[in-house]
Amino acid sequence: MTLTQQHTSVTADRLAPAKPPLKLRRGIRLASLVAIALWAALHAALFADLPRLYWLPGLVVLIVGLALVARLISAHYPHGRFGACNIATLIRATLAAVLVTPLVAGASPGWSLFTLAAFAAALDGIDGWLARRSGLVSGFGAWFDMEADAALALVLALLAFAHGLPWPIALVLGAAHYLLLLATLAVPWLGRPLPERDWRKAVCAFQMTVLILLQAPPIDARAGFWLAVAAALAVLASFARDLLWLWRRRA
Repeated sequence: MTLTQQHTSVTADRLAPAKPPLKLRRGIRLASLVAIALWAALHAALFADLPRLYWLPGLVVLIVGLALVARLISAHYPHGRFGACNIATLIRATLAAVLVTPLVAGASPGWSLFTLAAFAAALDGIDGWLARRSGLVSGFGAWFDMEADAALALVLALLAFAHGLPWPIALVLGAAHYLLLLATLAVPWLGRPLPERDWRKAVCAFQMTVLILLQAPPIDARAGFWLAVAAALAVLASFARDLLWLWRRRA
């Protein structure tokens, strides 16, 4: 699915007990510590020359995200352990939080940004495979995966916008998911689940690939612009197709 059309709800899972199993609680705490340690290590390695003040927004984003994940997994995760699948997704979300620092600092496109973004995107296919292999598939996991993708796309789109990408294109590539969430508040049928389609996955992959390429120093500005236009049009076309499907079944 594209980032604009993944509507899986964590409420699709059976509710977990009011107090999650001890093993799950320990797993959440350990995973959170690993995420913070990874964030700190990457900052020490990549952004040591930046004032610490630039680090703060990304750290706040990470801590708020960890708190939200811990709260939701306690209520909506049907399994008794955190699992490697959720750890992989958490690493992707942590890398998105790391990229907030160069965004705040106004850093230019570079190989470090490109590598971080590419590695985060590469993990996208691993968490689902791990969930299926370990028997930990869940609506929460699908939601977590979707939000990690959306966060990464948003930060990358903002980085591209900060370096010249026109705002309408950046808005489509980075914020369409969040705009759709707002729209579902007024039009609830927009939030209904959609059937899986390979073309949505292809559009999502193209969208993320373009956003990552825009972080690479050698990318020509003109070529980057037209790649971004193509990706934005693909996202809009995908959104329009699914919107029509939902509208026909709105009753």
